[in-house]
This record gives sequence, structure tokens and C-alpha cells, in this order.
Amino acid sequence: MILTGVLRHYATVLLASTPKKLELPAIREQRSLLRGINLRNNAHSISPSAFATRKNYMITAYKEGTFLKDPGNRGKAAPNPMTDPAAMEGMMGMMKGNMAMMVPQTLIMSWINAFFAGFVIMKLPFPLTLRFKSMLQSGVMTRDLDVRWVSSLSWYFLNLFGLQSVFIFILGNENAASQMAQQMSQMNPGAGASMFQPGQDPDKVFQSEAENLEVLEHEYILKGVEERLLSSIA
Repeated sequence: MILTGVLRHYATVLLASTPKKLELPAIREQRSLLRGINLRNNAHSISPSAFATRKNYMITAYKEGTFLKDPGNRGKAAPNPMTDPAAMEGMMGMMKGNMAMMVPQTLIMSWINAFFAGFVIMKLPFPLTLRFKSMLQSGVMTRDLDVRWVSSLSWYFLNLFGLQSVFIFILGNENAASQMAQQMSQMNPGAGASMFQPGQDPDKVFQSEAENLEVLEHEYILKGVEERLLSSIA
């Protein structure tokens, strides 16, 4: 299992395409949205005057489309993601990652089912309740077998999801062998690359963020801090 994970990691690295460098307007568009989100999340840490200044500036810029990468396309329908080369490249990269993960797992699973189905391979040295029987004895249809016995199929799944710390130790945190990392990257393939999903209109996202800033009620965390400090000392 460890060797398979290491090979899957390097196969994923070889199949991964080099990310394209973003242009300056695209970077400004994404960072400007992130700036508004950070302002909304950390508004309590700045004074009311500083918050009001930043809020008015961001709302005005969002509504006027100052930060848009392509202001000429403002108000037009969002392009089809299937015709976007960047979106197609992202989908192709996700398919490569799925192939690098599913092919070895399918082969190992078929091999275990063909040669080791119904076998028990080890006995745990500590007692367990009956609730663990279905998890530890998958493929073994017996009622009287002790819960501490582990079937080959269950041992495979335990290794499949329990070797993440080993892969992190061998390959580092940013490895492609971890099952959890693979699942998270498939659920959100654009994380870290873009603030906007394929086919999403940036202008509508900016307008939505402007509304969020408008309805935000500011409460300064240091308001009346002198009185609170003196009252706690007295």
C-alpha cells in the first residue's frame, strides 16, 4: 500500500500540467474580491472611521466595476465554461488526477477480491464491541467469529485511509498519495487557483460583496476599552 501510494504520488506529479501564469488584471480582480472579504471578516479590528473609509471605497469600486479584468464585457452573459480553454484545462487535470487515483485502487481491490476474499489475516490484541464487527470483518459472513479478527478486505480499507500520516512523513504535506487530499481537491479543484468558479460572472460577485458590506453592522472591539480595563482592576 505504501509503495502504491508513492507511485501514485509521482504519477500524479508527472501527469499534472504546469499552471499558467495569471495576468496582472486577473490577479487584481481576484485580490480585490479577497480584500473585501477580509474587510468584512476583520471589521471589528479597525476603528469606525477607518472601516467607513475602506467600506465606502470598496463599495464604490465594486459597483463601478473598477477591479474587473475586462470592463468591456460588463453586463454581458457569462461565457460557456466548455469553450473556456482555462476551464477545459482544469477539467482535464481533474480527470488525470482521478485516473491516477482510481486505476491502482481498482487493480488492488480486484486482486484482493480474487485471491483473499473471505480470509482473516490478523487478530487485534484488545477487546472490541460488536459495533466494530461490520467494519473489521467485511467479506466474512460469520456470526460467531470474535470481533477482534480482521478480514483481508477490511485491512485493505483500514490501510487505505490510515496511511495519510505515513505519506506525509515520506512525501511531505503537499503529496498526491493522501486519499483525503485527493477527495478535497476533487470537490474544489479551483481552490488556490482562482476566486471565481468557471462560468461565474465576476461583476455579479462584486455586486454581491458590495451588498454584504453595505448591510454589515460595525462593532469596534476596542470601544470603551479604557472603562472596561479600569472596571476590571477596581
